[in-house]
Amino acid sequence: MGDLETALKLDTAGTGLWRGRADPAYEGNTGMYGGMTAALLLKAVSLEERAQGTPSALTVNFVRAVTPGGEIEVRTRLLGATRSIQNWTAELSLIGSSDVHAAASIVTATRRDGDGFVEPTMPEVPPPEGLETFRIPGPFGKQSSPRIALGPDFNVGSPMGRSHSAAWVRDVSGRKIDAVQIAYLCDNYAPRAFYTGKGPRPSSTIAYSVYFLSTTDEMTAVGDDYVLIEAIGSRAAQGTIGSRVNLWSRAGTLLATSEQLCWFK
Repeated sequence: MGDLETALKLDTAGTGLWRGRADPAYEGNTGMYGGMTAALLLKAVSLEERAQGTPSALTVNFVRAVTPGGEIEVRTRLLGATRSIQNWTAELSLIGSSDVHAAASIVTATRRDGDGFVEPTMPEVPPPEGLETFRIPGPFGKQSSPRIALGPDFNVGSPMGRSHSAAWVRDVSGRKIDAVQIAYLCDNYAPRAFYTGKGPRPSSTIAYSVYFLSTTDEMTAVGDDYVLIEAIGSRAAQGTIGSRVNLWSRAGTLLATSEQLCWFK
């Protein structure tokens, strides 16, 4: 079984340079699991001495597969900042290679209290206790133990929309949730391409974005508990398919939203 805290470990190797390992426990179907790649890119920026505020937005472009077990390095750069907002880039490569395997843009913000609202409504689903664990193929599938709460049948979907689904997920190692772990968890759902035919088919993520909406206190309240990942497809056409995600706490707090564009065949 993997340990998320160990898998996310990065050591400084110079100014704006961090080194770690692509943990084989988080291997996906076409290399290292995309959520782990995103989490490592965000983790590198969070370790920067100049980083201020909390993560607000993360967009990752997946350029090449990251070989599980390989040694990696992440280069970070502060593009610019105001009193409230910083814009960063991060690039992940295998050590010894000049190729970029994944690149991210990251925005951090110093938040302040103000007016607010929440428009989405958390779906009414059973609690995770008592639901069966869905076994995802591959090593990374053993790390988050999803419990399907809505739309388990790829051929049928849910009454709210064929690809509308929801599952309770949590990191099995017991690591308490933070923004880095939210970046990891928001990718923990079945590709929407699976709903376009009869079951699983080849699919890989091209671009992945996460928007962090929760406060530090709200994440602290979650601890290592389950969160509900609600996903629905937008459109599939000409080999690409879009999807949207809402990530909810058990208490009904909207922690984050996410968007993906995937290739499929």
